[in-house]
Amino acid sequence: MTQLSVSKPVETPGKKPNGVQRFFKQIDLQLMVIPALILIFIFSYIPMYGILMAFQDYKIGRSFSSSPWVGLKHFTYFFHAPEFKTVMRNTIVISFLKFLIGFPAPIVLALMLNEVRKMAFKRVVQTITYLPHFMSWVILGGLVSALLAVDNGSINMLLEKLSFIDKPINFLSLPQYFWGILVTTNVWKEIGFGSIVYLAAIAGVDPNTYEAASIDGASRFKQIYLITLPSIMPVVSIFMILAIGNLLSAGFEDILILAANPAIRDVSDVLDTYVVRVGIDNYRYSYATAVGVFKAVVSVGLLSLANFIARRSGNSLW
Repeated sequence: MTQLSVSKPVETPGKKPNGVQRFFKQIDLQLMVIPALILIFIFSYIPMYGILMAFQDYKIGRSFSSSPWVGLKHFTYFFHAPEFKTVMRNTIVISFLKFLIGFPAPIVLALMLNEVRKMAFKRVVQTITYLPHFMSWVILGGLVSALLAVDNGSINMLLEKLSFIDKPINFLSLPQYFWGILVTTNVWKEIGFGSIVYLAAIAGVDPNTYEAASIDGASRFKQIYLITLPSIMPVVSIFMILAIGNLLSAGFEDILILAANPAIRDVSDVLDTYVVRVGIDNYRYSYATAVGVFKAVVSVGLLSLANFIARRSGNSLW
């Protein structure tokens, strides 16, 4: 007995809407995005015209067209400056320490909070860890200075009570303590707020996956390693790419406040503070712009390299 095959009618795909049609089809969403794009264009793209100063001897009162062109003079001076090696070393080391310690800290906190079953305790911990993010560096720097003060500083008093030190230590005046203080303060300030995204990513994991793993005998640590971490890896990859792109952004406000003592300048002077101290304060605007352009070019290169590497795992930005 032969079977008759019935062929299905061939569906002709409709014409895809072009960009203009898609724009008006999503007009409600576009109206929400357009103001943000306008602000970015005004405050981020139009000021890029000022990059021309890096290649000129610009003085206040002159226009860009009347300022003399000097080519790569300011870049050459920066690369041969006596402070170049110190500034680059401090920038790279501080940025690497912030990345090495500060990047995984919110992930660890999010994994720990996800395992807490008492919601009241979880909310208290979240509130305490989120709070420092909303405090300005002026307040936070004053708090850290008070904790580390020689006279009646809580840290010195505690160390003396525990017999770890014989007399108070002026932590903010000794170079060997600065990097540790700076990185610890940054982690304390941002660990709670940074964990919000990872908690949201963990909340999207299917609970049935955990139940199946539990039935198979997987412990909580194995569930974290085999289920939770792979599930949030796309989010982790994106934030890692952005963090690598900002490796030359060692900080500004935190260093400016915590490193007020000139005695620790050899370990605290980074690109951003160097631009303000040597460029802006001395009215060398072209030189300051050249240092900023150098930092931006290197950052774009690091971002592109990190994105290229992440593309192999399918979690790149573009």
